[in-house]
Amino acid sequence: MAPAPAGPAPVRWIPTHTLPGPRQMAIDAQLLEQARADPASGAVLRLYRWSKPTLSLGFHQRGVPDHWQDLADAGTIDLVRRPSGGRAVLHGGDLSYALIWPAAPGRRQTIYGRCCGWLCRAFGDLGLPLRPGRSAPSRDRSSCFATSTGADLIHADGSKRIGSAQLWRGGSLLQHGSILLTPQADLWRRIFAEEPPRLQPLPLDGDALEDLLLRSAARCLPLSRGGVTLVPRDLSPLEWAGVHAAGEEPAIL
Repeated sequence: MAPAPAGPAPVRWIPTHTLPGPRQMAIDAQLLEQARADPASGAVLRLYRWSKPTLSLGFHQRGVPDHWQDLADAGTIDLVRRPSGGRAVLHGGDLSYALIWPAAPGRRQTIYGRCCGWLCRAFGDLGLPLRPGRSAPSRDRSSCFATSTGADLIHADGSKRIGSAQLWRGGSLLQHGSILLTPQADLWRRIFAEEPPRLQPLPLDGDALEDLLLRSAARCLPLSRGGVTLVPRDLSPLEWAGVHAAGEEPAIL
């Protein structure tokens, strides 16, 4: 007897939160640890925003230039270290995403492509198609958006719209990234001494953009042959307690 066709996989969707950087990163890290400890807990997707301009550093990105620290000391930006890799990202003019996938199958570069299909679908629906970047990773550039590797998504003119990074723990994956919407040009120049990507304005933003992304995720996330069903479930009181405790630790290691 042939097995029954796989149905939609339930994926926990955490409603959008606008929070300081340390707490956003604490949420991502905690959700990944929960997936590692209990792979049967299922995948999680969330979109989120930042409560003030924040510069996040990749986990392996060591050393903070003096002028970055000066901006942080003056209260112009916050500094936070991500649990994933990659280079520095200026948040504030972006929408971030996190996808937690317990026991993700396949090679890491292949998984990047599979986990970005929903983003490509959404921007294709907007008439702004995306494709993976083709540059080699560079440690000579401090900004994530200064290069476009196969982990990133760019437009036909080469402008980079989305930068993504990964962290694996015991076979479970955290992939998160920054969807650039309206780069903060003046602050970008002060931090990176270069211009932000020149991006075509989006025909929608705010709630409408998030709705489009979530519809695309339900169709295109590669977690089940039958698609996925997004099940809204916010953080529990116990999860919030862990986030608040971790989010009060120093932002920079």
